[in-house]
Amino acid sequence: MAVGMDRLAQDLADESEVLRKLLVGLDADGWDLPTPAAGWAVRDQVSHLAYFDDQALLAATDPETFQAELEKLMAAGGLSTQAVAEAHRDLPGSALLAWFDTSRARLVSVFAGLDGAKRVPWYGPPMSVTSSLTARLMETWAHGQDVADALGVELEPTSRLRHVAHIGVRTMGFSYVLRGRTAPSDAVRVELTAPDSDDVWTWGDAEAANRVTGPALDFCLVVTQRRHRDDTALETTGAVADEWLSIAQAYAGEPGPGRPPRG
Repeated sequence: MAVGMDRLAQDLADESEVLRKLLVGLDADGWDLPTPAAGWAVRDQVSHLAYFDDQALLAATDPETFQAELEKLMAAGGLSTQAVAEAHRDLPGSALLAWFDTSRARLVSVFAGLDGAKRVPWYGPPMSVTSSLTARLMETWAHGQDVADALGVELEPTSRLRHVAHIGVRTMGFSYVLRGRTAPSDAVRVELTAPDSDDVWTWGDAEAANRVTGPALDFCLVVTQRRHRDDTALETTGAVADEWLSIAQAYAGEPGPGRPPRG
């Protein structure tokens, strides 16, 4: 899935605006609403995004400094997203929104002019600039989903989900490594129906015995661990595809617990 940096940056800006519209009218109680992420309020979702926007920009523009700070962090026990959230809980909603706006605008502007093939360090394996920006879009959509769930709002799925699905497919092996397991060598075919057209998005060998099929929205919700697979219309064929969907994780960090089925 080859996408130019200009287009990817614009898609991120558009996804950011969806989240911003959820946030801009919140009062103090709204910022403190609990989200489906255990122990996290709306405010924590936003501080998480703003913090890692700053880190992604540092990794892309000053990788030596990022790497040095990462080594210090790992020596001190590793990255704690909970610690990031707790460190910013005293900020009022207006300050959080201003931080998110500033960091996101700077990220979009700088990344749009970078070589997408350039490799940059990160908390997981190093990645390309294209993958780094795609990851920011994926995180924006996923954390935006948590905010929407907290507010009782249903988000309209768009073709931008293809970026989220793409990184979800590409991180199949990573999902196993996170859990100290060896990734299977079997190919998995993924076929997803687009949310806003009759298109079918595909990845993998068309003849593969293992397959995942269903709505792109459902796949994205599962690989970002925003919904339990039993609450979706996804279907699997083959033991490898079935196992992968039970542990899929499209983001770096500790293995996530996923969400319980809603029933």
